[in-house]
Amino acid sequence: MYNYLDLQGSLSTCRGVCTFLYYSDSRRHLFSIQIPLEKQPVPGYPEFPITVGEHIRKKRMDLGLLQREVAEIIGVTESSIWNWEHGTEPELQYNPRIIKFLGYIPFDCPDDTVGRLAWYKRAMGMNLDHLGEAMGRDPEQLSDWLSGRHNPFLKNREKIEQYLKNQETFLLPEKK
Repeated sequence: MYNYLDLQGSLSTCRGVCTFLYYSDSRRHLFSIQIPLEKQPVPGYPEFPITVGEHIRKKRMDLGLLQREVAEIIGVTESSIWNWEHGTEPELQYNPRIIKFLGYIPFDCPDDTVGRLAWYKRAMGMNLDHLGEAMGRDPEQLSDWLSGRHNPFLKNREKIEQYLKNQETFLLPEKK
């Protein structure tokens, strides 16, 4: 009996000859079996990533890279990549390099002014001192706004809006 496998797209067809013995009388029967093949998911592949680490793992697996190779690209240790992929949140300073590696910003941009400022701070990897210096604001005042302890008055919200509009990276494509 000879069988062969003929792959055609997502269907596999097995054709051959099968011999059945019946009362010592040999009968030959031709058969054709079609088996739909589905691509098996790779273990650990995040279909719908949520955390930054899941976004990194998905991109890494899509590109066929090792954690060591991604670590070299981003400029961190291999253990940092492993930690991020297993739930540890990256430090702010690495976010710009992570975003550059991914090609998009892996977290949502809120609609409100203060939320967008916090999103910008996170995407740019800035601490309060750097953001305060860039905006010409006291870091303590920014901390109050971003933590929700105080809301900026209309005049300050307008200045925040103007600052965000003047930043080129604010227009980067968002999460995919």
